[in-house]
Amino acid sequence: MDSNFLLMLLLLSIVAFLYSSVGHGGASGYLAVMAIVGVSPILMKSSALMMNLAVSLFSFLGFYRAGFFKLKLFWPFAVASIPLAYLGGTMTLSDSIYKKILALCILISIARLLYQFKQEEGENREVPLWAGLTSGGVIGLLSGMIGIGGGIVLSPLMLLMKWAKLKETAAVSALFIFVNSLSGLYGQLMKGSIQLPANLQWAIAVTIIGGLFGSYFGSQKFNLPTLRYLLALGLVIACAKLIFT
Repeated sequence: MDSNFLLMLLLLSIVAFLYSSVGHGGASGYLAVMAIVGVSPILMKSSALMMNLAVSLFSFLGFYRAGFFKLKLFWPFAVASIPLAYLGGTMTLSDSIYKKILALCILISIARLLYQFKQEEGENREVPLWAGLTSGGVIGLLSGMIGIGGGIVLSPLMLLMKWAKLKETAAVSALFIFVNSLSGLYGQLMKGSIQLPANLQWAIAVTIIGGLFGSYFGSQKFNLPTLRYLLALGLVIACAKLIFT
Protein backbone atom coordinates (compact mmCIF):
# COMPACT_ATOMS: atom_id res chain seq x y z
CA MET A 1 0.00 0.00 0.00
CA ASP A 2 1.36 3.43 -0.92
CA SER A 3 1.31 6.45 1.36
CA ASN A 4 -1.67 8.06 -0.38
CA PHE A 5 -3.80 4.98 0.12
CA LEU A 6 -2.81 4.70 3.80
CA LEU A 7 -3.64 8.37 4.28
CA MET A 8 -7.03 7.76 2.69
CA LEU A 9 -7.73 4.86 5.06
CA LEU A 10 -6.82 6.99 8.07
CA LEU A 11 -9.00 9.89 6.97
CA LEU A 12 -11.90 7.59 6.11
CA SER A 13 -11.84 6.03 9.58
CA ILE A 14 -11.89 9.48 11.20
CA VAL A 15 -14.77 10.63 8.99
CA ALA A 16 -16.72 7.44 9.75
CA PHE A 17 -16.24 7.95 13.49
CA LEU A 18 -17.23 11.61 13.34
CA TYR A 19 -20.32 11.16 11.19
CA SER A 20 -21.65 7.96 12.78
CA SER A 21 -21.49 9.66 16.19
CA VAL A 22 -24.29 11.96 15.00
CA GLY A 23 -26.25 9.40 12.99
CA HIS A 24 -24.74 10.10 9.58
CA GLY A 25 -23.22 7.66 7.11
CA GLY A 26 -20.48 10.09 6.08
CA ALA A 27 -20.73 9.89 2.28
CA SER A 28 -19.98 13.59 1.79
CA GLY A 29 -16.84 13.19 3.89
CA TYR A 30 -15.79 10.03 2.04
CA LEU A 31 -16.23 11.80 -1.28
CA ALA A 32 -14.06 14.68 -0.10
CA VAL A 33 -11.33 12.34 1.19
CA MET A 34 -11.26 10.36 -2.07
CA ALA A 35 -11.01 13.59 -4.06
CA ILE A 36 -8.01 14.71 -2.01
CA VAL A 37 -6.06 11.49 -2.59
CA GLY A 38 -6.88 11.40 -6.29
CA VAL A 39 -9.52 8.67 -6.61
CA SER A 40 -11.18 8.86 -10.02
CA PRO A 41 -14.57 10.64 -9.90
CA ILE A 42 -16.21 7.70 -11.69
CA LEU A 43 -15.33 5.47 -8.72
CA MET A 44 -16.27 7.91 -5.97
CA LYS A 45 -20.07 7.79 -6.04
CA SER A 46 -20.46 4.01 -5.77
CA SER A 47 -17.61 3.69 -3.26
CA ALA A 48 -19.06 6.35 -0.95
CA LEU A 49 -22.50 4.73 -1.01
CA MET A 50 -21.02 1.33 -0.21
CA MET A 51 -19.22 2.80 2.81
CA ASN A 52 -22.40 4.66 3.74
CA LEU A 53 -24.33 1.40 4.01
CA ALA A 54 -22.09 -0.14 6.65
CA VAL A 55 -21.54 2.98 8.74
CA SER A 56 -25.16 4.18 8.72
CA LEU A 57 -26.38 0.69 9.69
CA PHE A 58 -24.06 0.50 12.68
CA SER A 59 -24.93 4.05 13.63
CA PHE A 60 -28.65 3.25 13.48
CA LEU A 61 -28.21 0.14 15.62
CA GLY A 62 -26.35 2.13 18.24
CA PHE A 63 -29.05 4.78 18.54
CA TYR A 64 -31.84 2.19 18.24
CA ARG A 65 -30.49 0.14 21.12
CA ALA A 66 -30.24 3.32 23.18
CA GLY A 67 -33.97 3.87 22.59
CA PHE A 68 -33.87 6.94 20.37
CA PHE A 69 -35.49 5.60 17.17
CA LYS A 70 -39.13 6.53 16.51
CA LEU A 71 -40.84 4.87 13.54
CA LYS A 72 -43.47 7.61 13.27
CA LEU A 73 -40.67 10.12 12.60
CA PHE A 74 -39.04 7.90 9.99
CA TRP A 75 -41.70 6.56 7.66
CA PRO A 76 -43.14 9.85 6.23
CA PHE A 77 -39.70 10.72 4.83
CA ALA A 78 -38.76 7.21 3.71
CA VAL A 79 -41.92 6.42 1.73
CA ALA A 80 -41.12 9.02 -0.93
CA SER A 81 -37.33 9.04 -0.62
CA ILE A 82 -36.67 5.37 -1.45
CA PRO A 83 -38.14 5.31 -4.99
CA LEU A 84 -36.75 8.74 -5.83
CA ALA A 85 -33.28 7.78 -4.56
CA TYR A 86 -33.43 4.90 -7.02
CA LEU A 87 -34.40 7.32 -9.81
CA GLY A 88 -31.55 9.66 -8.82
CA GLY A 89 -29.12 6.75 -8.90
CA THR A 90 -29.90 6.21 -12.58
CA MET A 91 -28.96 9.82 -13.43
CA THR A 92 -25.52 11.08 -14.44
CA LEU A 93 -24.25 14.58 -13.61
CA SER A 94 -21.16 16.39 -14.86
CA ASP A 95 -18.33 16.67 -12.32
CA SER A 96 -18.78 20.44 -11.91
CA ILE A 97 -22.53 20.28 -11.33
CA TYR A 98 -22.09 17.29 -9.03
CA LYS A 99 -19.66 19.11 -6.72
CA LYS A 100 -21.71 22.31 -6.70
CA ILE A 101 -24.91 20.51 -5.68
CA LEU A 102 -23.12 18.57 -2.95
CA ALA A 103 -21.34 21.67 -1.60
CA LEU A 104 -24.62 23.59 -1.58
CA CYS A 105 -26.38 20.83 0.35
CA ILE A 106 -23.64 20.86 2.96
CA LEU A 107 -23.68 24.66 3.29
CA ILE A 108 -27.44 24.65 3.83
CA SER A 109 -27.02 21.92 6.43
CA ILE A 110 -24.39 23.90 8.32
CA ALA A 111 -26.52 27.06 8.37
CA ARG A 112 -29.60 25.23 9.61
CA LEU A 113 -27.69 23.29 12.23
CA LEU A 114 -26.00 26.39 13.65
CA TYR A 115 -29.34 28.17 13.80
CA GLN A 116 -30.73 25.26 15.81
CA PHE A 117 -28.00 25.08 18.46
CA LYS A 118 -30.06 26.41 21.38
CA GLN A 119 -33.49 25.08 20.44
CA GLU A 120 -33.73 21.75 22.26
CA GLU A 121 -36.47 22.68 24.74
CA GLY A 122 -40.17 21.85 24.49
CA GLU A 123 -42.24 19.11 22.89
CA ASN A 124 -41.65 17.84 19.38
CA ARG A 125 -43.99 19.04 16.65
CA GLU A 126 -45.89 16.50 14.57
CA VAL A 127 -44.49 15.91 11.08
CA PRO A 128 -47.23 16.87 8.57
CA LEU A 129 -47.67 14.04 6.07
CA TRP A 130 -47.32 16.32 3.06
CA ALA A 131 -44.13 17.84 4.48
CA GLY A 132 -42.58 14.45 5.20
CA LEU A 133 -43.40 13.09 1.75
CA THR A 134 -42.28 16.23 -0.10
CA SER A 135 -39.02 16.77 1.76
CA GLY A 136 -38.25 13.05 1.79
CA GLY A 137 -38.79 12.82 -1.97
CA VAL A 138 -36.59 15.82 -2.78
CA ILE A 139 -33.83 14.66 -0.46
CA GLY A 140 -34.06 11.12 -1.83
CA LEU A 141 -33.69 12.34 -5.42
CA LEU A 142 -30.67 14.48 -4.52
CA SER A 143 -29.20 11.58 -2.56
CA GLY A 144 -29.33 9.23 -5.52
CA MET A 145 -27.98 11.86 -7.90
CA ILE A 146 -24.90 12.80 -5.91
CA GLY A 147 -24.20 9.58 -3.99
CA ILE A 148 -25.04 10.49 -0.41
CA GLY A 149 -27.67 9.18 1.97
CA GLY A 150 -29.38 12.52 2.57
CA GLY A 151 -28.80 12.81 6.30
CA ILE A 152 -26.88 16.06 5.93
CA VAL A 153 -30.11 17.65 4.69
CA LEU A 154 -32.70 15.70 6.69
CA SER A 155 -31.03 16.19 10.11
CA PRO A 156 -30.95 19.99 10.16
CA LEU A 157 -34.43 20.12 8.58
CA MET A 158 -35.89 17.99 11.40
CA LEU A 159 -34.12 20.08 14.02
CA LEU A 160 -35.12 23.39 12.46
CA MET A 161 -38.77 22.35 12.30
CA LYS A 162 -38.60 20.91 15.85
CA TRP A 163 -39.85 17.54 14.61
CA ALA A 164 -37.35 15.69 16.83
CA LYS A 165 -34.61 16.11 19.44
CA LEU A 166 -30.98 15.71 18.45
CA LYS A 167 -30.49 12.01 19.23
CA GLU A 168 -33.92 11.11 17.85
CA THR A 169 -32.92 12.90 14.68
CA ALA A 170 -29.64 10.98 14.59
CA ALA A 171 -31.47 7.65 14.85
CA VAL A 172 -33.97 8.51 12.10
CA SER A 173 -31.27 9.97 9.85
CA ALA A 174 -29.08 6.89 10.16
CA LEU A 175 -31.81 4.55 8.89
CA PHE A 176 -32.88 7.12 6.28
CA ILE A 177 -29.31 7.20 4.99
CA PHE A 178 -29.12 3.41 4.89
CA VAL A 179 -32.30 2.91 2.84
CA ASN A 180 -31.48 5.77 0.46
CA SER A 181 -27.93 4.53 -0.07
CA LEU A 182 -29.24 1.04 -0.81
CA SER A 183 -31.86 2.39 -3.22
CA GLY A 184 -29.36 4.69 -4.95
CA LEU A 185 -26.87 1.86 -5.37
CA TYR A 186 -29.58 -0.34 -6.86
CA GLY A 187 -30.36 2.43 -9.35
CA GLN A 188 -26.69 2.57 -10.33
CA LEU A 189 -26.61 -1.21 -10.62
CA MET A 190 -29.62 -1.25 -12.96
CA LYS A 191 -27.92 1.42 -15.06
CA GLY A 192 -24.68 -0.58 -15.09
CA SER A 193 -22.62 2.31 -13.75
CA ILE A 194 -21.21 0.79 -10.55
CA GLN A 195 -17.42 0.69 -10.56
CA LEU A 196 -15.49 -0.17 -7.44
CA PRO A 197 -11.74 0.13 -6.78
CA ALA A 198 -9.75 -3.05 -6.21
CA ASN A 199 -8.89 -2.15 -2.60
CA LEU A 200 -12.43 -1.19 -1.62
CA GLN A 201 -12.53 -3.92 1.04
CA TRP A 202 -9.87 -2.07 3.05
CA ALA A 203 -11.78 1.20 2.83
CA ILE A 204 -15.01 -0.51 3.91
CA ALA A 205 -13.19 -2.22 6.80
CA VAL A 206 -11.79 1.01 8.26
CA THR A 207 -15.11 2.82 7.90
CA ILE A 208 -16.90 -0.03 9.69
CA ILE A 209 -14.42 0.17 12.56
CA GLY A 210 -14.70 3.95 12.76
CA GLY A 211 -18.48 3.72 12.49
CA LEU A 212 -18.73 1.17 15.30
CA PHE A 213 -16.78 3.37 17.70
CA GLY A 214 -18.59 6.52 16.57
CA SER A 215 -22.07 5.04 16.99
CA TYR A 216 -21.18 3.81 20.48
CA PHE A 217 -19.77 7.12 21.68
CA GLY A 218 -22.49 9.14 19.95
CA SER A 219 -25.40 7.18 21.40
CA GLN A 220 -23.93 6.44 24.85
CA LYS A 221 -21.16 8.87 25.79
CA PHE A 222 -21.23 12.25 24.04
CA ASN A 223 -23.43 14.95 25.51
CA LEU A 224 -25.73 17.08 23.35
CA PRO A 225 -23.43 20.12 22.94
CA THR A 226 -20.61 17.80 21.88
CA LEU A 227 -22.85 16.19 19.27
CA ARG A 228 -23.86 19.55 17.86
CA TYR A 229 -20.31 20.78 17.47
CA LEU A 230 -19.06 17.49 16.07
CA LEU A 231 -21.73 17.54 13.39
CA ALA A 232 -21.10 21.19 12.52
CA LEU A 233 -17.34 20.60 12.38
CA GLY A 234 -17.73 17.55 10.18
CA LEU A 235 -19.95 19.38 7.72
CA VAL A 236 -17.61 22.38 7.55
CA ILE A 237 -14.62 20.13 6.82
CA ALA A 238 -16.50 18.19 4.15
CA CYS A 239 -17.73 21.36 2.44
CA ALA A 240 -14.28 22.99 2.47
CA LYS A 241 -12.70 19.91 0.93
CA LEU A 242 -15.27 19.77 -1.84
CA ILE A 243 -14.89 23.47 -2.68
CA PHE A 244 -11.10 23.61 -2.61
CA THR A 245 -10.19 20.24 -4.14
